[in-house]
Amino acid sequence: MGAAATLEVRNLRVELTTRDGISPVIDDLSFSLRAGETLALVGESGCGKSMTALAVMGLLPHPVGRIAGGSIFFDGEDLVAASDRRLRDIRGNDISMIFQEPMTSLNPVYTVGEQIAEVLRRHQGLGRRAAWEHAIELLNAVGIPDPAARVDSYPHQMSGGQRQRVMIAIALACKPKILIADEPTTALDVTVQAQIFDLLRNLQRETGTTILLITHDMGAVCELAERMMVMYAGRKVEEGGVDAVIAAPRHPYTKGLIDCVPHMIDNPTAARPPLVEIPGIVPPLRDFGAGRCLFAARCAERVARCAEARPEDVDFGAGHRAACWQAGAA
Repeated sequence: MGAAATLEVRNLRVELTTRDGISPVIDDLSFSLRAGETLALVGESGCGKSMTALAVMGLLPHPVGRIAGGSIFFDGEDLVAASDRRLRDIRGNDISMIFQEPMTSLNPVYTVGEQIAEVLRRHQGLGRRAAWEHAIELLNAVGIPDPAARVDSYPHQMSGGQRQRVMIAIALACKPKILIADEPTTALDVTVQAQIFDLLRNLQRETGTTILLITHDMGAVCELAERMMVMYAGRKVEEGGVDAVIAAPRHPYTKGLIDCVPHMIDNPTAARPPLVEIPGIVPPLRDFGAGRCLFAARCAERVARCAEARPEDVDFGAGHRAACWQAGAA
């Protein structure tokens, strides 16, 4: 983790209080994000990706969720120690988030223009007229047709792709240093997905925004990210450059995620391998934090040691690491 990191998470532990007691939904997680790059957090639902984002944003569910250990540094400032007022200043201004479902994130009783303008007035100090004009400019920037008219539309009057573009406009209104995109193309058709990917790439190129992409879609990872981090049951199991991890995954879970996508490695001269699935499901939250490999019950490569101790990181060079007892095996 270099000094130039815009976001640096160190040994983060997030706990949730449930009926079964206190569980570490994020367990000793460390990663960094450099200015202008895109890092993808990958894994099945329930692995801790969105909870990681909420921890960074200071939006953990209260009172059941809390940061129990570790640090989250943004430009050298530890957000874990920051006051609520300071976090409100940072949210939307320096760090913004595109939430997974626009229809539950946008307020149905306000026009999209009012919702964009509110962010500009709150964080940029713009007057009503200036904020409204800038809202129109932002809708135009994210590809909304006839923005001067659509600024008066309510969320239910727009298509799914247009609502997602409005969410991106709100997130980018203050030109944040970090944009967290939580499943930004969920439930959108492939044509709209491609348009959203193009939009994010273009905006990143123009503004230099750093992107933390949260997804279970390996295709989206290859489209947008330079680096990827695979999470399972609240832990980081593999991390590295996208090309290196896709070409030579070291953790069985990463291999399973890649094998679930038939077009990930397309060699026209080779027979297309059969589509496979990862057996079983993510363990219950009460098992998170256990001192063993939490993927072992689903893993065809497990050995006795997997049930006895938590795997240690194996370094393969060039930033490629995996936490698996078999990762370094020949």
